[in-house]
Amino acid sequence: VEGGWAEDGKGESIWDWFGQQGHVHMNQTANVACDSYHKIDYDVYLLRGLQSKLYKFSISWPRIFPTGIRNSFSPQGVNYYNKLINRLLDSNIEPMVTLFHWDLPQTLQDLGGWQNESIIDTFADYADFCFATFGDRVKFWITFHEPWVISYAGYGTGQHPPGITDPGVASYKVAHSIIKAHAKAWHLYDDRYRSQQHGKVGIVLNSDWAEPKTPTSSEDVKAAERYMHFMLGWFAHPIFVNGDYPDILKSQIQQKNQQCSIPVAILPSFSEEEKSIVKGTADFFGLSHYTSRLISTAVNDTCIPAYENVVNFSQHVDPSWPQTASSWIRVVPWGLRRLLKFVSQEYTGTRIPIYIAGNGVPTEDGGDVINDTKRMDYFRLYINEALKAIKLDAVDVQTYIARSLIDGFEGPMGYSQLFGLHHVNFEDGNRQRTPKESAYFFSSVIENNGFPKELLYAHLPFLFIYPSFPSLMPCWLMLLGWIY
Repeated sequence: VEGGWAEDGKGESIWDWFGQQGHVHMNQTANVACDSYHKIDYDVYLLRGLQSKLYKFSISWPRIFPTGIRNSFSPQGVNYYNKLINRLLDSNIEPMVTLFHWDLPQTLQDLGGWQNESIIDTFADYADFCFATFGDRVKFWITFHEPWVISYAGYGTGQHPPGITDPGVASYKVAHSIIKAHAKAWHLYDDRYRSQQHGKVGIVLNSDWAEPKTPTSSEDVKAAERYMHFMLGWFAHPIFVNGDYPDILKSQIQQKNQQCSIPVAILPSFSEEEKSIVKGTADFFGLSHYTSRLISTAVNDTCIPAYENVVNFSQHVDPSWPQTASSWIRVVPWGLRRLLKFVSQEYTGTRIPIYIAGNGVPTEDGGDVINDTKRMDYFRLYINEALKAIKLDAVDVQTYIARSLIDGFEGPMGYSQLFGLHHVNFEDGNRQRTPKESAYFFSSVIENNGFPKELLYAHLPFLFIYPSFPSLMPCWLMLLGWIY
């Protein structure tokens, strides 16, 4: 949303480079985007109109360190975030700050990016600066937003920058570096800042819900379980369980490699010391979720490193699941409730809360962008499932964050996918913002802190208890209450 891609000395990010090389829909770029770099006061005004209690935004690493390292410090970039944070607090809106939402300084990518382990210390130094500079006012920190996307789309399929297609080696190496960088930043905050600043540090992991295509098929149930442990457990298991990758992930890769003449995937390993450093490095479980999949086993003997081949699954959709403007998002609200139950029993229990840190659906540019009734329906259904998870399943969910305040630059899709509660006219040099119907709806949800109880029990789906998923237990207790 920021724009100002080279303003006040900001360095080039890998997304700046990616867009300017023509890799985005219709050759669009984030050079100006929503121009939020010049519209802090107006965007905070929109948040006040929503009666928002919290605003999740990210710091652009190359805006404050143009070359990625501290000696390139930009005071103008720091002033921008100081102003934003102060305006939010003046409006009684809590800032939740993400340190890394994909926009790596291009100069660091030129040195190997997340494949070069030296970046772990470089990221920790960047995090240290942010904690020291903004931590007196910021009490919620996210180290990485959706590292699965960084690893899979940036280094596996190449659909995101840096555009590397190496799913068997680079994806796993990058994930390994990110996990260690996250842990180092968490310990740094814990050792140096927590006692004075009293904040919390976590990570946001994205995950679909994997539903067995044929619930009575043990092979499909196992494939769905593998899907969950490869997508979510890849990062969640080391951080929230025991400092190491899930056994199912390690054994599946080993099994696939044994079937082939050369390894199709190389999963790095943590030393015992690294395991102890990584384990328990989160004060909350940040979760983003948008859709669900039907999963079945794909019996094949191919020796290619593609993610689907290594995990040995195929994915499907139920034709009854409503389509959206996004090719990958279907409306499957009950998947969120099942995912929250899975996360609670597999990773968090009663130890730490879950923060839903990203949920929403886009509309297409060119349609009726103001009367977005389908988005309102999506929010209503998904928020209702979050309430069920809290009140029927006793899952400790403490935030729900909608994606997003305003339409923005959506990666390879550019401005063709509109996720905002407010429409941004990207043809207008002033980037005019206009509230959509969903903005008024979401404001009422915030004002009422949830829904009337009648909606809570509407559309309660039958919950199949997967024999192979020990974390999914009966969810039939009927409790009353409101979202926290």
